Parts: sequence; structure tokens; C-alpha cells
Amino acid sequence: MSDSATEKRILPAFLLCFFLGPLGAHRFYAGKIGTGILHLLTLGALGIWTLIDFIMIIIGSFTDKEGNKITEWT
Repeated sequence: MSDSATEKRILPAFLLCFFLGPLGAHRFYAGKIGTGILHLLTLGALGIWTLIDFIMIIIGSFTDKEGNKITEWT
């Protein structure tokens, strides 16, 4: 994992997870294409995975595809 800055922001990830969470839209936004597809096929593991991602986004622990934490809201 790296502590480098990322251009991804919490607000878009939060909104995508909230409205399109079971479809994995927030994972596609973060560049995590593989887990985004898996999320889509399992509908967010029936909502459990989506809830975990939602909490991780809110507390600032969600990462992009490079492993950088997404910490900036806007």
C-alpha cells in the first residue's frame, strides 16, 4: 500500500455506493474493475459487501486500484 495522493474523491464514491452500490459503481470509479465485476455479478454479495464498502468510504479507509486511501471529500 502506498500513501500517495489520489485524484479520486470520497463524495463521488459515497454517492455511487449509496445509489448504485449493488452494481459496484463505486468500485469501477476507484479503478477496481475486477472486484467491480464481481460486485455486479453477486449484487454486492447480497448487500453485505456494499455495506462494508459504504462504511469504509465514510471512515476514509476505502482505497483506489493503486492502494491509495481516498481521503478527500471534494
